Amino acid sequence: MNAKLQPTGSAYFISSQTAAPERHTLSVVVANEPGVLARVIGLFSGRGYNIESLTVSETEHEAHLSRITIVTKGTPDVLEQIKAQLDRMVPVHKVVDLSVRARELGQAAPVEREVALVKVVGNGDQRQEALRLADAFEAKVVDATVEHFMFEITGKVSKVDQFIAIMKPLGLVEICRTGPASMNRGPEGM
Repeated sequence: MNAKLQPTGSAYFISSQTAAPERHTLSVVVANEPGVLARVIGLFSGRGYNIESLTVSETEHEAHLSRITIVTKGTPDVLEQIKAQLDRMVPVHKVVDLSVRARELGQAAPVEREVALVKVVGNGDQRQEALRLADAFEAKVVDATVEHFMFEITGKVSKVDQFIAIMKPLGLVEICRTGPASMNRGPEGM
């Protein structure tokens, strides 16, 4: 067997091309009914596709629609396969690759924002430094005791990553992240 095409159970290895994996944000509008999320995620897991981030929420209550935002990586062929398979699923109303759509419309990358809760334990100088840095990052204190702070930070994924990295040596003990919510720029809807 070709050493470059080792079987791993993952669909990432079905292509012999050497294209580098790209990060893409997919926005999927689905019927808001039991089992739909499991079916969409089952498509990814059953074919060995990786999900870097996943957010889901009802967006149109009257129409019973939800929006799933999936961040994944893959070669162009794998990404096209993912989109085609999602598009064929019955409860899926629309699939948009926000990364590709922005390029097609000549727009900048989609707007992405993430929310994170970050718990930091410390006292003395570490506590003061954590507060000072949180202020610099515009993070809000949402819970505090004499032993800890819990910060809420909202912004680009890179900003959240940087804030977490800075808090690690100051007593970071827990993180909860939403994953990015993403929307293309401009007046057009999805």
